[in-house]
Amino acid sequence: MESGFGYFATHDAAAPDTVARMIEERGHAAVLFSEHTHIPAGPQPLGPGGGTLPRKYWHTYDTLTTCMVAGMATTKLRVGTGICLVVQHHPITLAKVVASIDRLTGGRFELGVGAGWNDPEIRNHGVDPAERFAVMEEYIEAMRQIWTQREAEYHGRFVSFDPIWSWPKPAQRPYPPILVGGTGPKVFDRVMSYGDAWLPNYGPGVLGRLPELFRRAEDAGKRVRVDLLSVPADPKVIEECEKAGVSRVMAWLPSAGIARIEREMDAFEKALADMRGE
Repeated sequence: MESGFGYFATHDAAAPDTVARMIEERGHAAVLFSEHTHIPAGPQPLGPGGGTLPRKYWHTYDTLTTCMVAGMATTKLRVGTGICLVVQHHPITLAKVVASIDRLTGGRFELGVGAGWNDPEIRNHGVDPAERFAVMEEYIEAMRQIWTQREAEYHGRFVSFDPIWSWPKPAQRPYPPILVGGTGPKVFDRVMSYGDAWLPNYGPGVLGRLPELFRRAEDAGKRVRVDLLSVPADPKVIEECEKAGVSRVMAWLPSAGIARIEREMDAFEKALADMRGE
């Protein structure tokens, strides 16, 4: 089982290239960066769980730029999005950027995807929140055409284009892994439709859902992995993840200075070592 970290890379915290080098030097497999283009202004913005939204949500660097910076600062570390809010991009442009990062990092990019939870934020990008999952599916289908076809063409409800030429193609074939975020009742449908992995946050009931996912993947003749974010620095939890079939456990790092980030890394690494009996 691999390990890694998620990070809200903000302009007033440790730089993403510095954090990425630390993660690689400590022997971890990956770092995933969060995305929010903006947060609609208001007296007290609320998060998906109903609590007050931390300020890091509207102080993050652009996630794709951040992935490029982290990728160029490292040599082996997998870099990716955790998650990219696909419906807030145009698929032709997003396909180009993803392919470019993957080529320039030597095939080390991973595309974590989600449709978003903040309805006003989604509406500001011209998307009806009620249709966000259908929009995301079309955008991903369109991008897969661009990544794999010499002359890509796509015609759907939300995006349509006649044959186009677009290079570079991704270094990874047929394209970088697509990690599907979310824990809703239909998330496995999305994983089976266009995902290579499920990327939920750790929480009640998540591990108990893995047998269903693996069963559906086996029935479809598809190989699916599970990468888990928000894993606590608890050796018992990490052991449960490994026994359940999780491929990669990842903890969130604080948007803070190096000293605090190092303490959080130390705590997670100690839990990993304790779980492994080291």
